[in-house]
Amino acid sequence: MKKVLVINGPNLNMLGIREKAVYGSETLLDIAKEVTTVSQELRLETDFVQSNHEGEIIDKLHAARGVYDVVIINAGAYTHYSIAIRDAIKAIEIPTIEIHLSNIHSREEFRHTSMIAPVCVGQICGFGKMSYILALHAAVNL
Repeated sequence: MKKVLVINGPNLNMLGIREKAVYGSETLLDIAKEVTTVSQELRLETDFVQSNHEGEIIDKLHAARGVYDVVIINAGAYTHYSIAIRDAIKAIEIPTIEIHLSNIHSREEFRHTSMIAPVCVGQICGFGKMSYILALHAAVNL
């Protein structure tokens, strides 16, 4: 059974409260439950984590080496400026899928650039909770 680590970055713990017009009314717990259900259907073992701290995200990436087969990451705002997270993704040599709830390319200019995209196998954005589900399907096929 393939093991998948799903990492959620800063402010994603505020889903359901924060900018509902952009991110919807579902909470991160709602998304985690759906990810668990779909993971079981796809025969994936999935761990779902969230942190508002860059160093903690990097520590989780480092610890994933040799444990997980795929990483799915919604790095939140760190997507646009964290060279440290980019370097951690590259260093662990685990196929990593970048995801976002919103379409980062149709929002503010500063969100158009992803520091992590070049070290990920792909990017899924703009599909809300389905971005996670689509990434799980992609993980099965990696």
